[in-house]
Amino acid sequence: MTESTHGSRHVGVVGLAVMGENLALNIERNGFAPAVFNRTSARTEEFLARNAGEIDVLGTFSLEELAYALERPRRILLMVKAGAPVDAVIEELAPYLDEGDILIDGGNSLFTDTERRAKEVADRGFQFVGMGVSGGEEGALWGPSMMPGGPPEAYESLKPMLEAIAAKSEYGACVTHIGPGGAGHYVKMVHNGIEYGDMQLIAEVTHIMRRALGMTMPEIGAVFEEWNTGKLESFLIEISAIVAKYIDPETGKPLVDVILDTAEQKGTGRWTSINSYELGTPIPVIDAAVIARSISSFKPLREFASTLLTGPGSDGVDLPEAPARETTIDALEDALYFSKISSYAQGMALLKVASDTYEWELNLAEVARIWTAGCIIRARLLAPIMDAYTNDPELGNLMFDPFFTSELNSTMPQVRTAIHTALDFGVPTPAMSAALNYVDAYRTAVLPADFIQGLRDYFGAHTYQRRDKEGIFHTDWMNIDAN
Repeated sequence: MTESTHGSRHVGVVGLAVMGENLALNIERNGFAPAVFNRTSARTEEFLARNAGEIDVLGTFSLEELAYALERPRRILLMVKAGAPVDAVIEELAPYLDEGDILIDGGNSLFTDTERRAKEVADRGFQFVGMGVSGGEEGALWGPSMMPGGPPEAYESLKPMLEAIAAKSEYGACVTHIGPGGAGHYVKMVHNGIEYGDMQLIAEVTHIMRRALGMTMPEIGAVFEEWNTGKLESFLIEISAIVAKYIDPETGKPLVDVILDTAEQKGTGRWTSINSYELGTPIPVIDAAVIARSISSFKPLREFASTLLTGPGSDGVDLPEAPARETTIDALEDALYFSKISSYAQGMALLKVASDTYEWELNLAEVARIWTAGCIIRARLLAPIMDAYTNDPELGNLMFDPFFTSELNSTMPQVRTAIHTALDFGVPTPAMSAALNYVDAYRTAVLPADFIQGLRDYFGAHTYQRRDKEGIFHTDWMNIDAN
């Protein structure tokens, strides 16, 4: 280390797995000279050798050396595995930091961990930014959507670099200060929950096309290509076309047809569901998507159950006649669109309740804006969502915005048709059904919760309210004479 290196680097990057490496390259390409460190020195050497002579990146081989190389206040981006490794790196770095230095956790940390770390780091005189990063490895390299939370002054210090490396849409750089504490990681968590729902809905539509219409994966891919030119235009529909049409070079079959049907998950969808229960705010599409992934992992049990339980297409039960292909495909397009609106309404409602509960003051129009490029759920649908919350920041539910009210009403008959087709052919549609049930529940002025309250009062004297007068009431249900 030469003296000229001291304080010359704009930002440090800790962790050179794919995301960390690509963010470092993105940062360097945009003129903000980084220093990098990886716990395994060989990884750092490999990274430097692979890019030798092409990039201005300083490799360091200890956290002390990294800290020494950075200008003040230090900006250090942690791209390490969520959980204990983040705490471990913070502890190792702390002796080499000065007051006002900024630590940025760019991993998928649980927002409550980020809240804790923000307080602990602040007590030491440092600043902590929990930053959700979406876009995968390509996004990290060429422009992700970023959701930083933490002190506003820390964001101002990071803003030039973050805006430079972020994805760009017609609405600007896809990064903004989300709010204090764990707000950034919370918004990323909900983003991932919506992502779970989107993928499950697409998979269900695919299943109906295969089962009810007998379509091949390349044929389905062609449908997705067409859909991506209209109201369903989005990154996930775009790549659905690619995945559906891809042919396995080993077998000559569509690759999807040879992929094992067990979906994995890393936890952010489950975290979203857990938090929604804690806040009493339903997100049934995301819940259904999480459950569907769990059920998919029971492959041996499902195979055994298929030999025992009967239904359409199983022993002794014939499949119905295939419906008309074109009209069914049109219905599925509207059904998917309806379901996505319902799912986004649920996710945005959860963000609103979380913002109020945790006092984050989230700007939901800005959240929608920074999702318009770079992230996995980027879609045409986000522009009207942004408009809805710009027009009414206190909107009670996205479904109440005039544009979305009209869209839901016009496509509701088609989602019922799609679900009816799925039922006829024994195709499970937990997410699509949840999307419709959510809207049906909201549009039902009187729900059977009245009967639930009667039952609760009977066995637990939990009391109830009445529609015809004020007050809290309890009935002695066994005293027939009292009636």
